[in-house]
Amino acid sequence: MERIIEEIREDLSRRIALTADRLADRTLAEDPAYAALLGRAGLRERIRLGLRQSVEGLDRGIRGLPVELAGARATGTLLAEQGLPLASLLRTYRRGGRMVWQTLNEAVAAHDPAALPRLLPAAAVLWDVLDQLTDAVADAYRGTETARRDRDRERRAALLDALFDGAGPPDGPAATEAADRLGLPERGRFAVVVLAPDAPGAPGARGTAGGSDGPPAPDGLRVLWRIRADGEAGLVELGHHPLESVRELLGPLGARAGVSPVVGSPGDLARAHRLATLALRTAPASGGPCTALLDERLPTALVASQAELAGRLRQVVLGPVLALPAEDRRVLLGTLGTWLTCQGSTTYAAQRLYCHRNTVSNRLRRLEQLTGRTLSDPAHVVELALAHAAVLQRANAPATSSASPAPPAGPTPAGTVRRSPRPRG
Repeated sequence: MERIIEEIREDLSRRIALTADRLADRTLAEDPAYAALLGRAGLRERIRLGLRQSVEGLDRGIRGLPVELAGARATGTLLAEQGLPLASLLRTYRRGGRMVWQTLNEAVAAHDPAALPRLLPAAAVLWDVLDQLTDAVADAYRGTETARRDRDRERRAALLDALFDGAGPPDGPAATEAADRLGLPERGRFAVVVLAPDAPGAPGARGTAGGSDGPPAPDGLRVLWRIRADGEAGLVELGHHPLESVRELLGPLGARAGVSPVVGSPGDLARAHRLATLALRTAPASGGPCTALLDERLPTALVASQAELAGRLRQVVLGPVLALPAEDRRVLLGTLGTWLTCQGSTTYAAQRLYCHRNTVSNRLRRLEQLTGRTLSDPAHVVELALAHAAVLQRANAPATSSASPAPPAGPTPAGTVRRSPRPRG
């Protein structure tokens, strides 16, 4: 067999060149990926190199020598870097292998038809060579693609960090370049989501750092996730969707999350990230998943942003209540929170608390006596609402000291009191 290959080497080389032409034309006609990436001359040279590698591998295999795979690895690396789909590359390799066998048969038949039966043992050798070359090109391709994906992910993570951390002024070149490389428009509707570090279903638990992976997003809503030391953050490009659609996005995660208000440019995302982090601090640490939109929790967020003043507010406004025995404290604070949530309605608060409205009125009068505040004075109601939020904030903090008051029963105050604050009953 070695002698036959040697005798037809020159004719086989000429035929391989023609075969490369035919395969290049067929590939350009049938595979748009190659047509978009390489012209006929470049593709022909690439195919001709691959066919020669197959013939040389056959020659070495017949002589019991290992197949040289460096060329195949180089081809896999190069075409992965150029972005050719692996399926296109492997399809061309398989076609090329079949055409090499056909060309080899034609060359032997032209040289000595009687020698064709002696060519049959070479078939097994050629298929083994083709398997080795295909594996080598595929392994090199996948390795290069993985490395490129890792680089892209790291680059995207760094760009997201630049936007979240505010590298330079909001309208400066750093923010503009980061937004451009992430494919973000100069003007739009953006928000930032921050997940609690202990979020059980966070995207990072599925290996989606710096990517757009994660829970399925509603149509037209794009999310870029980033794992950070203080938890995971997501840049949400809202498009035409309302901010409330973020709840649908975060629902499957089963996590505590803070959501910033909408901002109009990528340069404002550093501020949005800070506000989303603040919103997360208003979400109770216990009680299950919660998506906290900052604009729905402004009083609580105001208290959370000023820890020292929140402490003074608790002590100055509600100090006498906090000094009560635990059960008394729980009942009074729970009644206050429910009354605030019910917009100052004693009747609705009684329904929520499963007690008579006179019971609610009596508790509120006692609270007025202890605090020196009256619920008929709007200014006093504001003080009591903020102080109550400060108590809840401290009770719900992840690291609560043993001296912290027990969380009161009843909901968190919803915000501005719209109904008359005077107890009715």
